[in-house]
Amino acid sequence: MSRRPTPIADLLVVDDEPGIRQALQQMLEYEGYAVRTAENGPQALKAYADQVADLVLLDIKMAPMDGLEVLEQLRTEDPDATVVMISGHGNVETAVEALKRGAFDFLEKPPDREIVLRRIANALAERELERENAALRSGGPVTRDVIVGDSPALEEVLQQVAKVAPTKAYVLITGENGTGKELIAREIHARSERRDKPFIEVNCAAIPQELIESELFGHEKGAFTGAHARRKGKFELADGGTLFLDEVGDMSLAAQAKVLRALQDGVIQRVGGGERIKVDTRVLAATNKDIVSEISEGNFREDLYYRLNVVPIHVPPLSERVEDIRRLVRHFARAYCADNGMVEKPFTEEAVDTLTKRSWPGNIRELKNAVERLVILGSRDTISADDVQTLTQPAVDRSRVNEAESLIAKHSTFSDYRDAAEKAFLGRKLSENDWNVSETARQLDMQRSHLYKKIEKYDLSRDK
Repeated sequence: MSRRPTPIADLLVVDDEPGIRQALQQMLEYEGYAVRTAENGPQALKAYADQVADLVLLDIKMAPMDGLEVLEQLRTEDPDATVVMISGHGNVETAVEALKRGAFDFLEKPPDREIVLRRIANALAERELERENAALRSGGPVTRDVIVGDSPALEEVLQQVAKVAPTKAYVLITGENGTGKELIAREIHARSERRDKPFIEVNCAAIPQELIESELFGHEKGAFTGAHARRKGKFELADGGTLFLDEVGDMSLAAQAKVLRALQDGVIQRVGGGERIKVDTRVLAATNKDIVSEISEGNFREDLYYRLNVVPIHVPPLSERVEDIRRLVRHFARAYCADNGMVEKPFTEEAVDTLTKRSWPGNIRELKNAVERLVILGSRDTISADDVQTLTQPAVDRSRVNEAESLIAKHSTFSDYRDAAEKAFLGRKLSENDWNVSETARQLDMQRSHLYKKIEKYDLSRDK
C-alpha cells in the first residue's frame, strides 16, 4: 500500500508490552504521525503533562496503575484529552466503562492495522469538529465552503491570490464581515508550496485578551493558573505551513509586539518559558477594521501594520458582485440539501431574481443563512418568489436610501439637514394622504395648527 498523506498529529502510545509499543510506533510513524511512547501509567501522565498529545492510545491492563485509572486522571487534568483504549481482554463491560469515563473508542489486541488507522482518523476528526463547534459558539467563523462566482470584482481578487500564493509574502486581507476573507486565506494556502503543511486559524476577536499570547505562542506547565501541561502555540503548530490571524485588528497591543518580533526574527518563546523556538510560519491576516484609523487612535502598531501589509487584498462586499448571487444561491441550496440528506429544492427564476434585488448588508454569510432558511421552511418542492417575500427580510428600498444619502450630502450643518429632512418627511406624508391635512395631522399625532405652520414654513403645496 502506498503511503498516504495524513494530518499532522502528536500521538502518545501507552502499553506495558514492548512488542505492542514498537509495532504501533513503527506503523503510525510510517503514516506520518509523531509518536511518543510510555510503558506504564505514571510515565504516561508525565509525558502528557510535559506536552499535550492530540490522541492517546492507552492499554487497560497495566501496573502500578491500570488504564481506566490513567484515563480518569488524564480527563480530570485535561477534559479535552482524546483517548482510545486498547485491551487484550476486551469485553462489553470494560468497553462501556471506558466510554463512561470519557474514552473516545475501544480497540482489541492484537491491533489490526486498518482498524487502528481508521479509529485514530475518526477520533482526530471528531476532536477537530469539537474545536470548530467551540469556535462557532464563540463567534469564530467556521466554514467548509468554496469560492463561488465569476464576477469581475471577484476575478480581480483571485488574480491577486494567484500572484501572491507561490511567494512567502505576508498578506493583509480586508473587507466587511461576511465577505469570505477566510476563504481567500485558505485559497492562498492551497495554492502555495505549503499546501501539504498545516493551515492554522486564530480568531483574535473570539479569544480573551489575557489568553491570546498563550494561544499564539503556547505555554509551559505552571505558567499560570490552569496551565496543567505544556501546550504548543499556534505559531509552533503552523511551523512549515500558514497561520491565519483573523480579526487581527482586535489583538491586544502586548500581543501585537510579540507577533511583530516573531515575524521579524522567526523565533518564539512560550509563555513562562525561556527556550527560543525557531519557526518557519507564513502569516496571513484579516480584518474588517480601518487599520489606518486604528493606528491613529493608538489601537494598532504601525510597524506591525507595515509588516503584515506586504500585499494587501481587499475582498469586495456582495453589493459589488451582484452577478454572483445567482450561482451562490444554487451552491448554498445544493450544499445544504446534500449535507442534511434532503432532496434538493430548486429555486425558480423569479425567486432568484428577487434575491438578487435584495440588499445584503451581512454579505455572503447573510445570503447563505437566508438560502438555508428557505430550504428548511419552504413548504413546497420548489422555492418561489412568494417564499422569498414571506420567509426572508423585506427588501430595502434603494431609492429611499439614495434619497437619504443625497440629503446628507447637500447640507453641511445639522440644522439645515434637519429642516430638509422634516420638509421631505411632511411632504411625503401629505402626499400619501392626498393632502388631507386633518388626516395627516392625526397620523403624525400633531396639532393641525402646528402642521399648517410647517406647511407654510417649508412652502409645501400639492403642486410642488
